[in-house]
Amino acid sequence: MSRVLIAEDEPRIAAFVEKGLRANGFVTAVVGDGLSALDRARSGEFDLVVLDIGLPVLDGFAVLRALRAERCTVPVIVLTARDSVQDTVAGLEGGADDYMPKPFRFEELLARVRLRLAGARESEGEVTVLTVGGLSLDLRTRRASVDGRTVDLSAREFALTETFLRHPGQVLAREQLLSHVWGYDFDPGSNVVDVYVRYLRKKLGAGRIETVRGMGYRLPAA
Repeated sequence: MSRVLIAEDEPRIAAFVEKGLRANGFVTAVVGDGLSALDRARSGEFDLVVLDIGLPVLDGFAVLRALRAERCTVPVIVLTARDSVQDTVAGLEGGADDYMPKPFRFEELLARVRLRLAGARESEGEVTVLTVGGLSLDLRTRRASVDGRTVDLSAREFALTETFLRHPGQVLAREQLLSHVWGYDFDPGSNVVDVYVRYLRKKLGAGRIETVRGMGYRLPAA
Protein backbone atom coordinates (compact mmCIF):
# COMPACT_ATOMS: atom_id res chain seq x y z
CA MET A 1 0.00 0.00 0.00
CA SER A 2 1.56 3.29 -1.11
CA ARG A 3 2.14 6.11 1.37
CA VAL A 4 1.65 9.73 0.32
CA LEU A 5 2.72 12.85 2.21
CA ILE A 6 0.48 15.88 1.54
CA ALA A 7 2.23 19.19 2.26
CA GLU A 8 -0.50 21.83 1.96
CA ASP A 9 -1.34 24.76 4.25
CA GLU A 10 -4.91 25.33 3.02
CA PRO A 11 -7.00 22.99 5.21
CA ARG A 12 -9.83 22.66 2.66
CA ILE A 13 -7.52 21.53 -0.12
CA ALA A 14 -5.48 19.29 2.18
CA ALA A 15 -8.65 17.57 3.41
CA PHE A 16 -9.96 17.21 -0.15
CA VAL A 17 -6.74 15.56 -1.39
CA GLU A 18 -6.39 13.35 1.68
CA LYS A 19 -9.99 12.14 1.51
CA GLY A 20 -9.69 11.30 -2.18
CA LEU A 21 -6.39 9.46 -1.84
CA ARG A 22 -7.58 7.45 1.15
CA ALA A 23 -10.73 6.49 -0.74
CA ASN A 24 -8.45 5.09 -3.43
CA GLY A 25 -6.41 2.95 -1.05
CA PHE A 26 -3.48 5.21 -0.16
CA VAL A 27 -2.08 5.78 3.30
CA THR A 28 -1.70 9.53 3.87
CA ALA A 29 -0.26 12.11 6.24
CA VAL A 30 -0.73 15.88 6.12
CA VAL A 31 1.66 18.67 7.14
CA GLY A 32 1.04 22.39 6.83
CA ASP A 33 4.49 24.00 6.64
CA GLY A 34 7.69 23.53 4.68
CA LEU A 35 9.94 22.57 7.58
CA SER A 36 7.60 19.76 8.61
CA ALA A 37 7.33 18.70 4.97
CA LEU A 38 11.11 18.48 4.66
CA ASP A 39 11.47 16.49 7.88
CA ARG A 40 8.76 13.97 6.93
CA ALA A 41 9.78 13.67 3.28
CA ARG A 42 13.42 12.93 4.10
CA SER A 43 12.40 10.28 6.66
CA GLY A 44 11.92 7.55 4.06
CA GLU A 45 8.39 6.83 5.30
CA PHE A 46 6.66 7.95 2.10
CA ASP A 47 6.51 6.75 -1.49
CA LEU A 48 5.44 10.14 -2.90
CA VAL A 49 5.00 13.76 -1.82
CA VAL A 50 2.25 16.13 -2.95
CA LEU A 51 3.90 19.49 -2.28
CA ASP A 52 2.34 22.96 -2.29
CA ILE A 53 4.76 25.72 -3.35
CA GLY A 54 3.22 28.40 -1.13
CA LEU A 55 4.02 26.81 2.23
CA PRO A 56 4.92 28.88 5.30
CA VAL A 57 8.34 28.67 7.03
CA LEU A 58 9.98 27.10 3.95
CA ASP A 59 8.33 27.35 0.56
CA GLY A 60 8.01 24.35 -1.71
CA PHE A 61 10.96 25.35 -3.86
CA ALA A 62 13.23 25.38 -0.79
CA VAL A 63 11.90 21.99 0.30
CA LEU A 64 12.60 20.55 -3.15
CA ARG A 65 16.11 21.97 -3.30
CA ALA A 66 16.93 20.56 0.12
CA LEU A 67 15.57 17.10 -0.70
CA ARG A 68 17.43 16.84 -3.99
CA ALA A 69 20.63 18.21 -2.45
CA GLU A 70 20.44 15.33 0.03
CA ARG A 71 19.90 12.92 -2.89
CA CYS A 72 16.41 12.07 -1.65
CA THR A 73 14.69 10.61 -4.72
CA VAL A 74 11.10 10.42 -3.42
CA PRO A 75 8.75 11.45 -6.28
CA VAL A 76 7.30 14.93 -5.80
CA ILE A 77 4.18 16.38 -7.43
CA VAL A 78 4.01 20.14 -7.01
CA LEU A 79 0.70 21.94 -6.43
CA THR A 80 0.66 25.70 -6.87
CA ALA A 81 -1.54 28.66 -7.64
CA ARG A 82 1.28 29.94 -9.79
CA ASP A 83 0.78 28.84 -13.37
CA SER A 84 3.38 30.86 -15.27
CA VAL A 85 5.92 29.17 -17.52
CA GLN A 86 8.72 30.44 -15.29
CA ASP A 87 7.26 28.81 -12.18
CA THR A 88 6.63 25.57 -14.06
CA VAL A 89 10.24 25.48 -15.24
CA ALA A 90 11.52 26.41 -11.78
CA GLY A 91 9.55 23.60 -10.18
CA LEU A 92 10.68 20.96 -12.63
CA GLU A 93 14.29 22.11 -12.68
CA GLY A 94 14.23 22.17 -8.89
CA GLY A 95 13.53 18.44 -8.86
CA ALA A 96 9.75 18.07 -9.10
CA ASP A 97 8.52 15.02 -11.00
CA ASP A 98 5.23 16.64 -12.00
CA TYR A 99 3.46 19.98 -11.72
CA MET A 100 -0.23 20.85 -11.28
CA PRO A 101 -1.64 24.40 -11.10
CA LYS A 102 -4.62 25.12 -8.86
CA PRO A 103 -7.54 24.72 -9.17
CA PHE A 104 -7.34 21.10 -10.23
CA ARG A 105 -9.66 18.11 -10.52
CA PHE A 106 -8.96 15.18 -8.24
CA GLU A 107 -9.07 12.71 -11.15
CA GLU A 108 -6.09 14.51 -12.72
CA LEU A 109 -4.08 14.42 -9.52
CA LEU A 110 -4.94 10.77 -8.96
CA ALA A 111 -3.79 9.86 -12.47
CA ARG A 112 -0.46 11.61 -11.89
CA VAL A 113 0.04 10.00 -8.49
CA ARG A 114 -0.58 6.57 -10.00
CA LEU A 115 1.76 7.27 -12.88
CA ARG A 116 4.60 8.24 -10.54
CA LEU A 117 3.96 5.19 -8.37
CA ALA A 118 3.60 2.77 -11.28
CA GLY A 119 6.75 0.87 -10.36
CA ALA A 120 5.71 0.58 -6.72
CA ARG A 121 2.23 -0.60 -7.70
CA GLU A 122 3.66 -3.37 -9.84
CA SER A 123 6.07 -4.51 -7.14
CA GLU A 124 3.32 -4.54 -4.53
CA GLY A 125 0.89 -6.32 -6.84
CA GLU A 126 -1.77 -3.62 -6.65
CA VAL A 127 -4.80 -4.25 -8.84
CA THR A 128 -4.75 -2.25 -12.07
CA VAL A 129 -7.93 -3.74 -13.60
CA LEU A 130 -11.25 -3.19 -11.84
CA THR A 131 -14.08 -5.62 -12.69
CA VAL A 132 -17.64 -5.84 -11.40
CA GLY A 133 -20.41 -7.79 -13.10
CA GLY A 134 -19.01 -7.77 -16.62
CA LEU A 135 -17.85 -4.15 -16.44
CA SER A 136 -14.07 -3.72 -16.50
CA LEU A 137 -11.68 -0.76 -16.40
CA ASP A 138 -7.97 -1.07 -17.12
CA LEU A 139 -6.38 1.74 -15.12
CA ARG A 140 -3.09 1.51 -16.98
CA THR A 141 -4.41 1.64 -20.56
CA ARG A 142 -7.51 3.70 -19.62
CA ARG A 143 -9.75 1.24 -21.50
CA ALA A 144 -13.26 0.22 -20.56
CA SER A 145 -15.21 -2.88 -21.58
CA VAL A 146 -18.69 -4.28 -21.00
CA ASP A 147 -19.05 -8.05 -21.36
CA GLY A 148 -15.90 -8.08 -23.50
CA ARG A 149 -17.00 -5.19 -25.71
CA THR A 150 -14.75 -2.12 -25.70
CA VAL A 151 -16.51 1.11 -24.77
CA ASP A 152 -15.18 4.60 -25.44
CA LEU A 153 -15.37 6.82 -22.35
CA SER A 154 -14.36 10.44 -21.93
CA ALA A 155 -11.89 11.25 -19.15
CA ARG A 156 -14.70 12.38 -16.85
CA GLU A 157 -16.86 9.36 -17.68
CA PHE A 158 -13.89 7.10 -16.95
CA ALA A 159 -13.27 8.78 -13.59
CA LEU A 160 -16.93 8.47 -12.61
CA THR A 161 -17.03 4.80 -13.64
CA GLU A 162 -13.84 4.13 -11.68
CA THR A 163 -15.40 5.70 -8.59
CA PHE A 164 -18.40 3.37 -8.84
CA LEU A 165 -16.18 0.32 -9.44
CA ARG A 166 -14.09 1.09 -6.38
CA HIS A 167 -17.26 1.14 -4.24
CA PRO A 168 -19.46 -1.70 -5.57
CA GLY A 169 -22.79 -2.03 -3.82
CA GLN A 170 -22.28 1.24 -1.97
CA VAL A 171 -24.68 4.17 -2.35
CA LEU A 172 -22.70 7.26 -3.38
CA ALA A 173 -24.32 10.64 -2.83
CA ARG A 174 -24.19 13.25 -5.57
CA GLU A 175 -22.05 15.46 -3.32
CA GLN A 176 -19.50 12.66 -2.91
CA LEU A 177 -19.32 12.11 -6.65
CA LEU A 178 -19.03 15.84 -7.36
CA SER A 179 -16.19 16.24 -4.89
CA HIS A 180 -14.32 13.15 -6.04
CA VAL A 181 -14.64 13.57 -9.81
CA TRP A 182 -15.13 17.30 -10.35
CA GLY A 183 -12.83 18.74 -7.71
CA TYR A 184 -12.73 20.78 -4.54
CA ASP A 185 -14.23 23.86 -6.23
CA PHE A 186 -17.39 22.02 -7.36
CA ASP A 187 -20.85 23.65 -7.32
CA PRO A 188 -23.01 21.62 -4.88
CA GLY A 189 -26.14 22.72 -6.76
CA SER A 190 -24.97 21.33 -10.08
CA ASN A 191 -26.83 18.53 -11.88
CA VAL A 192 -23.70 17.44 -13.73
CA VAL A 193 -23.63 14.07 -11.89
CA ASP A 194 -27.11 13.21 -13.14
CA VAL A 195 -26.11 14.21 -16.68
CA TYR A 196 -23.02 11.99 -16.64
CA VAL A 197 -24.87 9.06 -15.10
CA ARG A 198 -27.24 9.26 -18.09
CA TYR A 199 -24.23 9.23 -20.42
CA LEU A 200 -22.85 6.14 -18.67
CA ARG A 201 -26.17 4.31 -18.78
CA LYS A 202 -26.28 4.80 -22.55
CA LYS A 203 -22.76 3.43 -22.93
CA LEU A 204 -22.64 0.75 -20.22
CA GLY A 205 -26.26 -0.39 -20.10
CA ALA A 206 -29.43 1.15 -18.69
CA GLY A 207 -29.45 -1.01 -15.58
CA ARG A 208 -25.75 -0.78 -14.80
CA ILE A 209 -26.09 2.14 -12.37
CA GLU A 210 -29.04 2.20 -9.99
CA THR A 211 -30.78 5.29 -8.63
CA VAL A 212 -31.40 5.18 -4.89
CA ARG A 213 -34.11 7.78 -4.44
CA GLY A 214 -33.20 10.61 -2.12
CA MET A 215 -29.69 9.22 -1.57
CA GLY A 216 -27.66 8.93 -4.75
CA TYR A 217 -26.45 6.21 -7.10
CA ARG A 218 -25.13 2.68 -6.74
CA LEU A 219 -23.30 0.16 -8.89
CA PRO A 220 -24.67 -3.28 -7.95
CA ALA A 221 -21.96 -5.52 -6.54
CA ALA A 222 -22.94 -8.45 -8.77
